[in-house]
Amino acid sequence: MREQSSAIDPSGIAVPAPDPASPASPSAPAPAPAPRTSADPGLSDRGGLLLAALGVLAFSLTFPGTAWALEGFGPWSVTTSRIVLAALLAGGALLAYRVPPPPRATWPGLAVVAAGTVVGFPLLTTLALETSSTSHAAVVVGLLPLTTAAYAALRTGHRPSRTFWAAALAGAAVVLAFALHDSGGGASRGDLYLLGALLICAAAYGEGGRLAREMPGWQVIGWALVACLPFAAVGAVCALRAEPVTLGAHAVAGLLWVAAGSQFLGLVVWYRGLARTGVARASQLQLAQPLLTLVWSVLLLGEKLSPAAPVAAVGVLVCIAVTQRSRA
Repeated sequence: MREQSSAIDPSGIAVPAPDPASPASPSAPAPAPAPRTSADPGLSDRGGLLLAALGVLAFSLTFPGTAWALEGFGPWSVTTSRIVLAALLAGGALLAYRVPPPPRATWPGLAVVAAGTVVGFPLLTTLALETSSTSHAAVVVGLLPLTTAAYAALRTGHRPSRTFWAAALAGAAVVLAFALHDSGGGASRGDLYLLGALLICAAAYGEGGRLAREMPGWQVIGWALVACLPFAAVGAVCALRAEPVTLGAHAVAGLLWVAAGSQFLGLVVWYRGLARTGVARASQLQLAQPLLTLVWSVLLLGEKLSPAAPVAAVGVLVCIAVTQRSRA
């Protein structure tokens, strides 16, 4: 979002003293200094990339955090509880800053954000992690920057080049081959959940980035969370009663992280970064997300990586890099 100052403080303008050597006739006034813009575009771009990078760092810990949470909670309990906790944080922030309700014209976009980033992606990936390892899920979800860029292109009516689509199909083929290899020759139920998560989250990221040009990014995710709170609260009560709960350090820490870090704070800085830098450019930073998640899965979960996992992750990274360059 561009911010420009629309007012000039008269007290800040210096009036030059008359020159005694000048003629008595009034001379033309000295030209006023050029106004300074409120922000340097270069600094704005760097700041937007930094915010987006912080979002990617938060997202890279989502799968390990979810795996920890699943040690003590069921999948429906994790999903609904994280929404409730994040919505309470968001609602408190909206109340503290006395933010008015969003315009009616933004409601459809907020509904897409809520369906994708608040409900759909967390639920589908949590269900997937019941049967898939975090390293496997990280590679499959590594296609998210590509699907996000494709959605943004289709949403805006832009026609990407043939190179873009060739690289996109190549990246999809790499992920499909890895999923089939890692699942013993056939797509697992977890892979279907991850595919659904990819599609719905791409739409949510695209709409969220567009809305973040009209309102602060934290308000975009904040209102989406608050809109889901009543339904999530009912769902959390039912899920916690129906599913076994075993409180432990990992379970509690994982749930708190995916609620506060991934579901709210991470999305706040991510949408702000999308707005300041652009969806296509900021999505390049997500290239690092699968690789970071692979590192966390080894360090935090003690998982053993299959040789195909890092190879597939790098292959997806190369394909997405080609798509981003072809759209420039």
